[in-house]
Amino acid sequence: MDKENSIKLFKDKRVRVVWNEEQEKWYFSIVDVVGVLTESVDVQSYWRKLKERLKREGNETVTNCHGLKMVATDGKMRMTDVADTEQLLRLIQSIPSPKAEPFKIWLAMVGSERIDETADPELAIDRALTTYLKKGYSKEWIDQRLKTIEIRKELTDEWDSRGVKKGLEYAILTDEITKAWASLSTKEYKNLKGLKKENLRDNMTNLELVLNMLAEASTTEISKQKEPVTFEENKTVARQGGQVANAARKQLEDTTGKKVITSKNAKELNNRKSIE
Repeated sequence: MDKENSIKLFKDKRVRVVWNEEQEKWYFSIVDVVGVLTESVDVQSYWRKLKERLKREGNETVTNCHGLKMVATDGKMRMTDVADTEQLLRLIQSIPSPKAEPFKIWLAMVGSERIDETADPELAIDRALTTYLKKGYSKEWIDQRLKTIEIRKELTDEWDSRGVKKGLEYAILTDEITKAWASLSTKEYKNLKGLKKENLRDNMTNLELVLNMLAEASTTEISKQKEPVTFEENKTVARQGGQVANAARKQLEDTTGKKVITSKNAKELNNRKSIE
């Protein structure tokens, strides 16, 4: 497992984290978070008792937590219980502390928003628009980004109809499309832009978004025509869809003399007020 050790501050308190490159997940030291929220004089003991109680209650989050080596206060690498973001948020709900209350309120609000969006999907679009504007994206870029969501939904609907499973199989096919049009795997593309957990599309220029859309839209249309049955056939279609956008990319680069794929991410691009 490729790990990147780091320490994040939570209101001036240390919380150790580890980045898992393969899983693309942050893992947080549970005792550090418990210590911040409870200010217990014996954090290890507090966590042991909480863990025992949650296990008795049948809490699967505790069962699924595992240990990783992190830098301890003495400077040595020692095993400590860690949790990913989802597991950590679930554990926070079980901590009776005033400091945990803002997290609990936020989780309840997010849950309510998701229920509302299920009943009225347009709310999700409105929320996305507001979020992108707050992050400093230009209106032109946001229009493109929202269009990519529509194109992606059409593609995943097509995959669903062909028996493609969500999760790993979606990721594999997406990677095939990306490699075909950008000549980079999804991970290589994210590394080029210096990304970890961030969404790759949120860090694309307008041109990158357009070509990615062309690749996914082409994959959808080819799939409808060829009606792939097996997963291998779906991979072939994904590559063919990506190759359509690859041809367009190369022609554009030959004509303009400029590379379409850029290392710039959203932070750099938004500093210029727009994503070109």
